[in-house]
Amino acid sequence: MDIIELIKVIIIGIVEGITEWLPISSTGHMLLVDEFIHMNVTPEFREMFLYVIQLGAILAVIILFWNKMWPFQSKKKNGKAKETFVLWFKVIIACIPGFVAYLLLDFVDNCYVVAAALIVYGVLFIVIENWNRGREPRVKTLEEISYKDAFIIGLFQALSIIPGTSRSGSTIIGGLVIGVSRVTAAEFTFFLAVPVMVGDKYFAGTGFLELTTPEA
Repeated sequence: MDIIELIKVIIIGIVEGITEWLPISSTGHMLLVDEFIHMNVTPEFREMFLYVIQLGAILAVIILFWNKMWPFQSKKKNGKAKETFVLWFKVIIACIPGFVAYLLLDFVDNCYVVAAALIVYGVLFIVIENWNRGREPRVKTLEEISYKDAFIIGLFQALSIIPGTSRSGSTIIGGLVIGVSRVTAAEFTFFLAVPVMVGDKYFAGTGFLELTTPEA
């Protein structure tokens, strides 16, 4: 790899590192950046690179929330361990709509679609934030999230199959709409990130999605 290609990789890595933790599409931004500083690689390598580069975000989430995510800790009392298991069951429920959507729908990565989605969801965030201002949240902690709430948030997360749509952004918007506090919605989003991102990378890497999605 020559120095120019290495610089391109570093730039895309910086874009991924910044956008992954904001309610904006990290993949969409990487695709747009790649349009301007196109990497001189095969399409297969490019697709693999855009997936693998996001694994760091998964590890960061696990490290950051390890005490809350892992129920088998000696210092956790039975009640707290049960709460952790219940939370993971809710995460599984929230993942179902997105998984079904991935199986049934197929969208082609396109810079125009990505750009349009970034604009639409940016405006949507402003509208919902203004609408939500001054409202007292109905759900203020992770434990207060019901299975119904989790499923509805999962429906919003399914929108992230559209290129340029932020997974975290769509789930946070969904949480705000149904009365979940901003902090709790963001925290639940981080929990959702682990199974969703691991599954996304695994199925994409094994070609599972290509085998199960309908022809465009």
